[in-house]
Amino acid sequence: WFGGTVPRIVPDNLKTGVIKHPREGEVVLNDAYRELAAHYSAAVLPGRPRSPKDKASVENTVSHVATWVIAGLRHRSFGTLPELRAAIRERMNAYNREPFQKRAGSRLSVFETEEKALLRPLPSAPFEISRWIVGRRVQKNGHVVWEKNFYSVPYAHIGQGVDLRITSQVLEVYRNHERLTSHLLLGEHVVNEYRTNDGDQPQGEKYREWDTVRIRAWAERVGPNMVTVVNRIFEAVPVEEQGFDAALAVLRLSRRYSSERV
Repeated sequence: WFGGTVPRIVPDNLKTGVIKHPREGEVVLNDAYRELAAHYSAAVLPGRPRSPKDKASVENTVSHVATWVIAGLRHRSFGTLPELRAAIRERMNAYNREPFQKRAGSRLSVFETEEKALLRPLPSAPFEISRWIVGRRVQKNGHVVWEKNFYSVPYAHIGQGVDLRITSQVLEVYRNHERLTSHLLLGEHVVNEYRTNDGDQPQGEKYREWDTVRIRAWAERVGPNMVTVVNRIFEAVPVEEQGFDAALAVLRLSRRYSSERV
């Protein structure tokens, strides 16, 4: 990882990584490859079709090293993976100390004298492959749904389409390549739960988040029969949040009809 130049990653020109070739010599990478390059400040340059020399030197070296390491381990047996890893590391160290055939020094000496001083640290967090969900609409309650749970989005984007970037632990919300907010993912067995960032919601009593206390207070203002109905709705569901929509649907009748009629 060199500070003086942009690191280059040269994979195969695989269809899972390269979306299209709009012009000669230009490639369009998929989201995962672009994120990988941006995370490590690197350039991804897939080998060109029908141009085997783009990767020939690298692949030949890898093949030679693998053959050299395997030859030294062929007659040994290992009981655990850590033992095998230690043996491979030992063989790799020996390979790097082998003198060059046509020049002075070894791979290790070249690294220590020429390359080590140019190294810069890797990012503090390793790259993590993500999944993109495109065009998810923000609901009227200011949340998007993912895996039967609700995650807040800044209220200015209610009714708009957003994109979700999901890793093993985090859900991020984007619109036009701008990150709007992020949340820790709820567990895989959790359903109908809300993750709400205070900064995503507008201020004021009008926009206060609905909960059982607020819903029951509204029911009490309508009348005792409404309280009975709302209580039965909540008793009929395993999780209280599952009854919010049904209870609010009944309560909203009081906006069209008198409390006595409701």
